[in-house]
Formats: sequence, structure tokens, C-alpha cells
Amino acid sequence: MVGHTLTPCLAQSVQQTFDKIERIQQQGPSLQRAMNLARTKAISLNGGLNNYRPEACMFSTTLARQRCLIQADSFGFIFQFQGGQPGWQVEGAPASVFTEVAVSADGKTLLSIQNIAQ
Repeated sequence: MVGHTLTPCLAQSVQQTFDKIERIQQQGPSLQRAMNLARTKAISLNGGLNNYRPEACMFSTTLARQRCLIQADSFGFIFQFQGGQPGWQVEGAPASVFTEVAVSADGKTLLSIQNIAQ
């Protein structure tokens, strides 16, 4: 049987995939910490859970959270998400607030938070 060799283009694509998997594995704990910090600060800024609920993607531990994660690199994480009165998303009501939160790359420090009423 003749051995198979990867073409340079395919080999590069495979290596890029492995590199991406490694980055995701390394970011995992920091990303979760960053998401928790961003969500908690947004809830606090908007009057607590009795008054405000962030978009469902900010509670997700799956790829659904990627909808809220705008940037993830060595500078940190940026999340953008909507929020509103408890039940707003389930009831199909419009969001009342748009929030952008930047968190450090280790997921431990809030860098900035912006709230915009809609």
C-alpha cells in the first residue's frame, strides 16, 4: 500500500484546526470566568435579577454563547448582549438595554462596561 501524504494546503488547514482547539482549551476557564463576571456586573448595573435579565446566551455553557462573545484574544474578552425585564426574551418582548462588557484575558478584571437604553 502506498503511503498518503498531506498536501501543504491541507496540512496547514489541519494545523490551524489543532491550534484553534488548543486556544479554546486554554481559554476555557478564563472565558467562563469572564462571562460570569460580565453577566454579574450587567445584572448589578441594571438593578438586580428582580428588574433585569441578560440575553440567554450569557447563561450558556455551549457554543450558543458565541453569539454574545464578540472578541477573545490576548487583550481579553468582549461581550455584547441585550437585556430587559424578567421574561422579556421568552415572551418575545423587545429588549430595553444593550450592554457591552470588556473583561481581561484571565477573566478576573472588568475593563469596561457600557449600557445603552433601547
